[in-house]
Amino acid sequence: MRGVCFRGVGRVAVESLTDPVIDSSGDAIVRVELAGLCGSDLHPFFGRETGIDPGTVMGHEFVGEVVAVGHRVKLIRVGDRVCAPFTTNCGECFFCKRGLTARCAAGQLFGWREQGVGLHGGQASMVRVPLADATLMTIPSGMSNETALLLGDNLSTGYFAAEGVGVQPDGVYLVIGCGTVGLLAIVAAFQQGATTVLAIDPEPSRLAIARSLGAVAFSSPDELLSELHKRTDGRGADGVMELVGLPQAQQLAYQAIRPGGTMSVIGCHCTPHFAFSPSDAYNKNLMFRTGRCSARHYMSKLADKLVANPIDLSWCITHRFSIDDAVQAYDVFAGRKDGCVKAVLTF
Repeated sequence: MRGVCFRGVGRVAVESLTDPVIDSSGDAIVRVELAGLCGSDLHPFFGRETGIDPGTVMGHEFVGEVVAVGHRVKLIRVGDRVCAPFTTNCGECFFCKRGLTARCAAGQLFGWREQGVGLHGGQASMVRVPLADATLMTIPSGMSNETALLLGDNLSTGYFAAEGVGVQPDGVYLVIGCGTVGLLAIVAAFQQGATTVLAIDPEPSRLAIARSLGAVAFSSPDELLSELHKRTDGRGADGVMELVGLPQAQQLAYQAIRPGGTMSVIGCHCTPHFAFSPSDAYNKNLMFRTGRCSARHYMSKLADKLVANPIDLSWCITHRFSIDDAVQAYDVFAGRKDGCVKAVLTF
């Protein structure tokens, strides 16, 4: 098979690899049809996260067809069209039963191997999926591969971010970072009842999409804060969704939030310290929520909503590449070139 392998900071390579095989009786093998590039993939790519083994197949967003299952797999069958969350989960442990599938006691992250331990990712022709019955979701009839791909990560995470601020119709909300997840957080906030959403991002193409989705969007923090204060009589935002994962974004979130507001930090932070102090948080009576989205928990819930009330997500995926052009895909996606919001690989 062909796969996109991590080869060092700033370097990936498309390589010929041995096909995955059933390693445990609960495994499934999925032949990948579509794989996504995610902002989280850029953390090891840029060296912000370290420890990943060279040669690890990248990626944690994929959809495809099941081609083999272990003898203990009962719900997922050969021939099923499936999508996956970015982490595996057992469905039976303390955390899974409470909807915290991202913290499953047996869960693993796709696309992260360290010192020979872990899972290869989904940016390959085929991928092994442990705990297949609980991890994989059969794609509903009529749902496109593109929507199913978003459901497994970006769409669920955007919904999680908006849910984290406790949206109220009379509230004023801010999204920091208009990548795919930030844009989908705007969609989710409006779906959850928001009437006023502001957003900020340095990229004009992303701001244009944010505005088309109903947000009031800015590229300048000063202009954003000025408008926010006008709309709230100087209080600040009732809720801030921070989806960047860098200290500057966290600091802006703190500046923008009102006393007693809720900060939903979904961007994956790799720095060892907060951009504000415990006393700063205390002085604002800040409600701070963060953590990895339990995507598998949200997938079923959101799939039902999408089947009942489909929404237009055609704007999400701006660039498509074949697996053989994956190096170019990383260059375009990582550099935000050519107005790239989200890139996918086809097989």
